Amino acid sequence: MRRVALSGLLGTTVEFYDFLVYGTVAALVFGDLFFPGADPAVGTIAAFGTFAAGYVARPLGGIVFGHFGDRVGRKSMMLLTMALMGGGSFLIGLLPTYDAIGVWAPVLLVALRVVQGVAIGGEWGGATLMVVEHAERTQGSRRGLWSSFTQLGAPLGSVLSAGVVALVSALPDDDFRSWGWRVPFLLSVVLLAVGLFVRLKVAESPLFAQGRREKAARPPVVEVLRRPGPVLLAACVGIGAFTAQSLLTGFMISYAVDRGYSRPQVLTAVTLASCVALAVLPAASALSDRVGRRPVVLAGAVACAALAFPVLALVDSGSPGLLVLALVLGHGVAQSTMYGPLGALLTELFGTEVRYTGASLGYQAATLIGAGFSPLIASSLVASYGGGSTPVALLLCAGAAVTALTVWRMRETHTDALGSAVPQAATPANAPEGTPR
Repeated sequence: MRRVALSGLLGTTVEFYDFLVYGTVAALVFGDLFFPGADPAVGTIAAFGTFAAGYVARPLGGIVFGHFGDRVGRKSMMLLTMALMGGGSFLIGLLPTYDAIGVWAPVLLVALRVVQGVAIGGEWGGATLMVVEHAERTQGSRRGLWSSFTQLGAPLGSVLSAGVVALVSALPDDDFRSWGWRVPFLLSVVLLAVGLFVRLKVAESPLFAQGRREKAARPPVVEVLRRPGPVLLAACVGIGAFTAQSLLTGFMISYAVDRGYSRPQVLTAVTLASCVALAVLPAASALSDRVGRRPVVLAGAVACAALAFPVLALVDSGSPGLLVLALVLGHGVAQSTMYGPLGALLTELFGTEVRYTGASLGYQAATLIGAGFSPLIASSLVASYGGGSTPVALLLCAGAAVTALTVWRMRETHTDALGSAVPQAATPANAPEGTPR
């Protein structure tokens, strides 16, 4: 069980390291390196546009890898997605800039982001399912706690990416722009090698092996979309966490730098907030095993909405100490409370024969809506409204409201067994038992 949990942790760490390294470097230099000639605001928007391109591809990856993960196996898809994901990040580190090859530079950058997006679309589902389905056999009442190991990849990847970028950004500006920005991407090959080594030693999911005899005649995506309730719930319940994550990490770097903070100050604040998240995530997940997924996720959503305007006010204060406090409260506490139980919650919405496809599609749809476009929208609104923080706070509130309303309508799932049959988790919370979907 420990080895399985470690493989899930490493996979999602590589995932978030790669994506957050891109978001950080895009906020700092990609506007100039790949989209020269535009004014700074347009360059930043264009850089975040390529960030969004990776998210657009993620639902496709969820469908493709989900199909084969439900039909062929979880383990083989986990190995393939990790290889594509880490390889894409390494190649971005080798990519020539606009000055070297002209328009092909942004074209290739977008292409690699799409490849990464497709791979990452299947990564989270495989990693989370392996952990939760292994835990079901011996640790069923602690599925939330064990699934938090895959969720820990988000803050751990953030700590690693912010730490590495902070080191190279301390270089002279010319060195950072010429070669320093490449180092974090090239270092991803180390995480990739360790992750593949651990995953090769993990056994296939016992629930999948048992359920292969019961697989549906139709493709898994058809089965999922024939009964769209669970996948819609899965997509909507994650929007708040991913909106907060993208706005309070990648976007916040460019936003805070524009307000006079130095790059090291902002990256330090992000790193400290992620360290707090490393403690809050497993605590929230373990609490969800005791009191249920719904109250924990709902508490995180309410906290995120309540803190949105105060957090942005603290950032706008210009104080490095208050910047740290803002990100600790918003990202380290509120966002992590929403995000922690999602691994267990989303797997509990689907039966074994379609679980990889359903959980991946719902999760990646949430990332696309909540994280893929939030930095782009926030950058555009901030530029349009003269640099004020109100649009960013409203986006945080909107994402949290979607999560809160969704989880309010869901039925509790933390005591359900993970069998082959599709559960009735899409039943509204106030409906009588046995109500059909």
